[in-house]
Amino acid sequence: MRISYFGYGSLVNTRTLGEDARATAGTLSGWRREWRAWWPGTPDGAGAPAPGRVSPCTLTVRRDPASAIRGVLVSEPAERLAVLDKREHRYVRVDGIGEQFRCDAQGAPGPGDAFLYEADSRIRRAGTDAHPILQSYLDCVLAGFLAFWGEEGVRHFLETTDGWEAPILADRSAPLYPRAQEIAPDVLARFDALLAPLEPRYMAL
Repeated sequence: MRISYFGYGSLVNTRTLGEDARATAGTLSGWRREWRAWWPGTPDGAGAPAPGRVSPCTLTVRRDPASAIRGVLVSEPAERLAVLDKREHRYVRVDGIGEQFRCDAQGAPGPGDAFLYEADSRIRRAGTDAHPILQSYLDCVLAGFLAFWGEEGVRHFLETTDGWEAPILADRSAPLYPRAQEIAPDVLARFDALLAPLEPRYMAL
């Protein structure tokens, strides 16, 4: 028995998936990506992280009938669900998104029980200097999109993701993202060039 779910961020990078995972490239209609921050520490979740710690932005999605995003439909053995839920522990499952997915190759929809992970209500705040985008996380995501769709896929990701007002923490030399990947310097330079039109603000680690 297997489960199927749609990955739209780091899950697009197949190097972060389990050994038995199978990823099918495609497009999901009715959703849009965004960077959002989780702010622990106060009753309303609006506190700053503890000194010396970073509480970074993460990618999530929101419903948007005018939008469609590329990603992968991942199939894994059902026993991997607990591991996946732990990885996405600040997210909730949204079931029944299979009909919104179309495979790149044949245009086929996903299975009816396919799901995605959407950030819970605490991860709905804009990024700030205390809650930046980790460059190592962003690099991992962009490498996944590059592998499936080339530079056009990277551009698609940048254009269909909101929240770029959040600063980017330049942590490449000492990655804070737990699933950071080794990426060739020339590829990283190309990512930076493609990001440049968004006028990102970088913060030193």
